[in-house]
Amino acid sequence: MTEQASNGAAQGEQAAQFSLQRIYVRDLSFEAPKSPEIFRQEWAPNVSMDLNTRQKALEGDFYEVVLTVSVTVKTGEEVAFIAEVQQAGIFLIKGLDAAAMSHTLGAFCPNILFPYAREALDNLVTRGSFPALMLSPVNFDALYAQELQRMQQAGEATSH
Repeated sequence: MTEQASNGAAQGEQAAQFSLQRIYVRDLSFEAPKSPEIFRQEWAPNVSMDLNTRQKALEGDFYEVVLTVSVTVKTGEEVAFIAEVQQAGIFLIKGLDAAAMSHTLGAFCPNILFPYAREALDNLVTRGSFPALMLSPVNFDALYAQELQRMQQAGEATSH
């Protein structure tokens, strides 16, 4: 009986674990370079969004993932505003192989962080007296797969 219990404990130690520890804003910026003149123009927004993620191993099995979302909105040729947020999270992750860890840090964690970043950006924009900015959801799994494919192709190109 004791042997079975200790085997179960040993197997449990190797089981994958994932736990969100903290979500926070690391950096936040908003710029409306043409205010107040921009408010007198017809509002015909052209929105461009850039995404970036980075990860950092912390002590133990803790990792910080930072999702940076930058939005530039132009009306005509004029920049109406530029808004950026670095939404971060600390995650406890253990028991994953290298491929699963890479996917978790590169796609799963950013999926968790994006709604918070989206809300922070929307709040910034409305405080700047612009219409609400409702960013579409992002498929981080697809972006991660594209990045893996790009890296594989780059690796093949350098090996020839």
